[in-house]
Amino acid sequence: MILRENVHILRPVEELDYYDARSILLPAAISPLEAWNLIAAGPQPVLRAAFWIRDAISARFGVKKIGGFSGERKDAVRVGERLDFFLVEHEMPDALVLTERDRHLDVMTCISTSDRRLTITSSVVTHNAFGRAYMLPVGPAHKLIVGGMLRRIARRLEKPKLANTDG
Repeated sequence: MILRENVHILRPVEELDYYDARSILLPAAISPLEAWNLIAAGPQPVLRAAFWIRDAISARFGVKKIGGFSGERKDAVRVGERLDFFLVEHEMPDALVLTERDRHLDVMTCISTSDRRLTITSSVVTHNAFGRAYMLPVGPAHKLIVGGMLRRIARRLEKPKLANTDG
């Protein structure tokens, strides 16, 4: 479902079990795929630990492991390909729509850009009691994690480029 011009969500907001949209004004415009590459490159230790804990607990309930971010950089992506544990469902110059669907819940993450504004919109539909219980800690943590990712991207784009000292 399209919420706004370049923002996709799983269902209308009132039918979602979780919805969050975070955005930041960046020092320079980037594409949604460039944003993904910056997010996936060298995730913070706390996030790596969170993925490990998530996989250890969820696997006991028959939920597939996701493993976290590989750090693998992509120069292009097509619908149907995977970016780590996410399936690319839609790709255009100003939006990258990623999903992960499992027995406990469906997740859609939309990375969208408009000039220098970068927005990450997340929507979730739970399927069972485990999915609802899973979202109790994950929902609040997700907001903090995404906010931190956005600030990290902004800081990385602010770093001055080294001057060319060649002849």
